[in-house]
Amino acid sequence: MEFGGPAFVVALVALSYGAWVINNWVRAKHGYALEDEFGGKTERADSAEASKLRAENAELRALLTKVDKRMQVLERIVTDKGYTVGAEIEALRDSRTADAATPLNITEREKA
Repeated sequence: MEFGGPAFVVALVALSYGAWVINNWVRAKHGYALEDEFGGKTERADSAEASKLRAENAELRALLTKVDKRMQVLERIVTDKGYTVGAEIEALRDSRTADAATPLNITEREKA
């Protein structure tokens, strides 16, 4: 094939046009704006639905941020030293109650 001939130029133009068509098909399939022949973008006809989804996405992100902040507060409360000390005191009370329930060996005390 001769690179300077008209067949090469026609093949190059056809290949470029085919790549543009495939690119726009993939973009349309995934919901992106389409390109026109001058490189400008055109929005899809169902962009109203896309704007609703974007608004819902923004609301969900705001809610997720709020939940994340609450989770950080809860983690801070649980890892706080005061909470740990309180749990240790309760554990000591439980162990002392368990020790009090065991019978004493009185016969050894009397021998001593």
